[in-house]
Amino acid sequence: MAHPTADNTEEELQAQVLVWNHIFQFISSMSLKSAVELGIPDVLHRNEGRPISLSRLASLISIPPNRTDYLRRLMRMLVFTGCFANVSKEGEEEEYVLTPVSRLLVKDKDTGVSPFLFFQMDPDMQSPWQSLGKWFHSDEPTPFAMAHGVEIFEMGRRSESLNRMINQAMACDSRLRAKALVEQHRDAFVGVKSLIDVGGGTGSLAATIAVAFPSIKCAVLDLPHVVADVPKSGVVEFVGGDMFEHVPPADTVLLKMILHDWSDENCVKILKQCKKAIPPREKGGR
Repeated sequence: MAHPTADNTEEELQAQVLVWNHIFQFISSMSLKSAVELGIPDVLHRNEGRPISLSRLASLISIPPNRTDYLRRLMRMLVFTGCFANVSKEGEEEEYVLTPVSRLLVKDKDTGVSPFLFFQMDPDMQSPWQSLGKWFHSDEPTPFAMAHGVEIFEMGRRSESLNRMINQAMACDSRLRAKALVEQHRDAFVGVKSLIDVGGGTGSLAATIAVAFPSIKCAVLDLPHVVADVPKSGVVEFVGGDMFEHVPPADTVLLKMILHDWSDENCVKILKQCKKAIPPREKGGR
């Protein structure tokens, strides 16, 4: 019988560290969700860049005194992961400021992404991961369908709260990307006369493009229940429909965070409809 060597023992210990790291990774995302629920990014943002002490932070978010030490532990975790910064001197009470990460989680900012965080951390979105192992042995098309009995888009049609959560999550992602798109890639829109954002949700991306380039006629295609209650500003036209059946004509088709949701076979179907929507290049098609 072989005896373990010092090298083998060290290797196993390092391997255990990696396994433990995988096991407890959920703590990071759940801690971040808790911080946003408590309003910590908003409180720090309202202080206009000045540090806030731990005790003051606890008071501002209405944490009872017997929870302050637990708040310290939460903040220590989030400082370690770069979500906040502790700028206090050694031996003094902790003082916190925002970092570029937590600035994205301020709720009243146009570039805030907290709706996306809440969407991904919602139990309805987390439960499919609990079914992943069983799904490999099942006939269900996706882990989501296995967990809920229907696919996410059908569930969104049935559930007003989930539909709203999806729309808010996609909108905040679009606002952030759209800002970079129209500021850093203006040349991509040269010569574009019309654009259809396929699966464009509530139109955040299309609206940003329309405002930045008023000469471009922008439209959004999405499922009828998605666009039904979208406020109509006149900047973007909303079309309720099914991208598998028809894409309205435009010389440019935009797909953002769409194809990753579908199988290769369904992606081909979507792209064929997009191709039909675009006129030949000699007639302005992109």
